[in-house]
Amino acid sequence: MGLMDKLRGELVDIIEWMDDSRTTLAWRFPRYQNEIKNGARLIVREGQMAAFVYGGKLADTFQPGNYELKSENLPILSTLQGWKYGFNSPFRSEVYFINTRPVTSLRWGTPTPVTVRDPDFKLVQVRANGMCVVRIKDVEIFLREVIGTDSAVEADEIAELLRQVISLAFSDMVLATGLGVIDLQGRQVELSSKLREFVSERIDDEYGLEVPEITMNISLPDEITQAITRGVARGVEESGYLDNVGSMDRLQQAKAAEAMVVAAGNPGGSAMGDMMQMGMGVAMAGQMAQTMGNVMAPKSSAAPVAPAAPPPLPSQGQMFHVDAGGQPGGPFNLAQMQSGVQGGQVLPTTLVWSTGMAGWSEAQTVPALQPFFAAPPPLPPAAQAPPPMPPSA
Repeated sequence: MGLMDKLRGELVDIIEWMDDSRTTLAWRFPRYQNEIKNGARLIVREGQMAAFVYGGKLADTFQPGNYELKSENLPILSTLQGWKYGFNSPFRSEVYFINTRPVTSLRWGTPTPVTVRDPDFKLVQVRANGMCVVRIKDVEIFLREVIGTDSAVEADEIAELLRQVISLAFSDMVLATGLGVIDLQGRQVELSSKLREFVSERIDDEYGLEVPEITMNISLPDEITQAITRGVARGVEESGYLDNVGSMDRLQQAKAAEAMVVAAGNPGGSAMGDMMQMGMGVAMAGQMAQTMGNVMAPKSSAAPVAPAAPPPLPSQGQMFHVDAGGQPGGPFNLAQMQSGVQGGQVLPTTLVWSTGMAGWSEAQTVPALQPFFAAPPPLPPAAQAPPPMPPSA
């Protein structure tokens, strides 16, 4: 700066901050050796606050307005510099403009999955992300802990700090609520407010910031989402959670039920579809009867008696597979095959196969099945009535 510029600057001095970025949180007004003249004009616009700093300490603050800087409106700075009877121009002081408007463009997300203990899926790793609104709450704390000696502080500089704080707060919040993953995902709006409280406790007195609003989106592993969609909570065992889930019986029952429904709904062949529907109905009826028996059975306080071992199953004999519209169905025993023949579901030309046969053959050519297609012999002719006796004379 030349001599004429310096002399011209000492005659008129206007201190103001023209900013339209909405991402700058604090900005230090550039001064020639931090010199300010007596009677200088200070303009603080809406959404701003001006802070005078002397010797590294916060002195006076100004809300939005137009001020003439005199010793009367700088009481703390006057005391720090020892102005008993006013001050002469120039004097030295740093002036920071603080952005008091909320910054709404901050994104956050958990850098690593958070492990949640779930009553159905045991241990599940979830992630979360969202948006947060942040603004400066306490200028003195923010000046001391964040600004330091920087000439400007951008929102990006505190974004990483907030992400770490929010991630830790999210983990602590999940642990404090004790909710399972399904409840966590179903109550995201309610839990967002709780997460904001956890975050505010960690940034207000520490950094002079506040989070007026925060949004949260919890994402579950694909295996859990698919299991919830199918409505089979224990089905996640087949997708990598075998060690965390207890009962394998539910998984086997679920698989059997799904396979039977798919086979019964196969449009390829109505004959096998009818037979499978009949078998599915019998199996489901047996399971329902067993379940009802367990529910209705009276509970005894005595020690449970170990059930007797079931007797060995009778031999099923020769088993046959049947062509069900291009897909092998079965196996079926002879009694089931006879029932299918009698019901018209297995025709003489239906292809069948059994162990020991060289290939698929028509049912009517298989010796074990031929009796089922044999036509009954014709009825014997009715005995002819004897000729009438002639009338007696």
